[in-house]
Amino acid sequence: MTDPLLSVRNLQVAFHQGGVTSLAVKGVSFDIHPGEVVALVGESGSGKSVTANSVLKLLPYPAASHPSGEIVFKGRDLLKASDADLRAVRGNDITMIFQEPMTSLNPLHSIERQIGEILELHQGMRGDKARARTLELLNQVGIREPEKRLKAFPHELSGGQRQRVMIAMALANRPDILIADEPTTALDVTVQAQILELLAKLKRDHGMAMLFITHDLGIVRRFADKVCVMRHGEIVEAGPTATIFADPQHDYTKHLLAAEPKGRPPQADLSQPVVMEAEDVRVWFPIKTGFLRRVTDHVKAVDGINVTLRAGQTLGVVGESGSGKTTLGLALTRLISSKGRISFVGQDIAAYSFKAMKPLRNRMQVVFQDPYGSLSPRMNIADIVAEGLAIHEPGLSFEERDRRVAEVLEEVGLDASTRWRYPHEFSGGQRQRIAIARAMILKPRFVMLDEPTSALDMSVQAQVVELLRKLQKDHNLAYLFISHDLKVVRALANDIIVMRAGKVVEQGTAEQVIGAPAEDYTKALMAAAFDLKAIRTEAVGQ
Repeated sequence: MTDPLLSVRNLQVAFHQGGVTSLAVKGVSFDIHPGEVVALVGESGSGKSVTANSVLKLLPYPAASHPSGEIVFKGRDLLKASDADLRAVRGNDITMIFQEPMTSLNPLHSIERQIGEILELHQGMRGDKARARTLELLNQVGIREPEKRLKAFPHELSGGQRQRVMIAMALANRPDILIADEPTTALDVTVQAQILELLAKLKRDHGMAMLFITHDLGIVRRFADKVCVMRHGEIVEAGPTATIFADPQHDYTKHLLAAEPKGRPPQADLSQPVVMEAEDVRVWFPIKTGFLRRVTDHVKAVDGINVTLRAGQTLGVVGESGSGKTTLGLALTRLISSKGRISFVGQDIAAYSFKAMKPLRNRMQVVFQDPYGSLSPRMNIADIVAEGLAIHEPGLSFEERDRRVAEVLEEVGLDASTRWRYPHEFSGGQRQRIAIARAMILKPRFVMLDEPTSALDMSVQAQVVELLRKLQKDHNLAYLFISHDLKVVRALANDIIVMRAGKVVEQGTAEQVIGAPAEDYTKALMAAAFDLKAIRTEAVGQ
């Protein structure tokens, strides 16, 4: 075995706030050898990302400190390196990919400028030479027709394309180590498989080592050479991937391996009333070209879709990024304009204005993917959850509103005494429970759940699925469940529609669509989700 490329020894990370010091990482040690993939796994708050950020000293100093430890890279302790030395290492010898590329990329700069900035900073490369290298990188990471993407801005790319751009930026200077912090969490299963396939190829071609941070053990099993399981800031178990999965020793490792949404939804009751019904729903966005900006074509985000959803039933909507899943949900809830007939609890709402929809909003709620982004950081939890009551039931007294808030927080499994805290004081799973409580306090009939578990740990996902099942049973709710995680969809949905390019490719009961898919596209989705194979059929690749 060669000498380690990176050695982390007895690393401690402390945070200082309000005169209180807390240890987030407690004596972590591991090595990364050339060409090796080491995975740090564990639930939120285990210290994975804090450990990874410590390698490049990206923590908020001086609020963060290292009471002890060494991070030795090529014989040099990075914790003791000067700012100038660290700048030479960052982005050059060691690079990092973050979980959400949309927040990591500059929204005001084109893709060419963002990659070119790295090339200029570290290699002094400009002009045609930088453009040629940028095109080479975009080709390398699988961006189609890269010449057309050079002038694109991040919001004009899909999630998978943005993540590929982030990987291109990370590879620009041919680093020795790539730190990947949850790089596939927010991606569709097929795109996830493509990104992992790409990273594996880059590892083979360039001998690049990786520190891979994730909570998805399915990815770890397929991708990592070595696993370090973290809990409460400590590595509780470490070893070769095959050994850890075949014979886990620590109870926490066994818990992680067993954590997956289980069970199946109850059989749909066809005698229940129809809550949401839609016919030939279309959402077309105009494409304007020329000097006069005339409409020359349309992006058909949703193109002729029919939906029937009864009380107590869950309709799963699956498909890749850009397939139109979220656009369909926004159209059904009248958050964007659409064509076609939409009926909600017997009322034809297709032509309703946003103002006309206001009296119905309390019965039609949305839970978004990112609870941290959808909860105001300036409001405490009591005010966030009670906000809907202030709008739809303004006659309630403060005491009655507070009582309702406390009740709904208890119902979603949170301690009501925490309602005066702020969102940043809660974990990801707790924040998603708060988002669910905000929707449930208005006693809705219909809830659109837009990727509500994708950013959560596996065990927390299972808890949220159980919570959603319980709430649906207790309140006879109709769910429109949008997700790329087919394991979660299988646990919740009675029926599924598979979307691609704005159209329904396949639909039917969950058992039919997941157990015996008829279309090649659906088969590829299921294979990527349940077999964890990077299946790149022509149906998916186009």
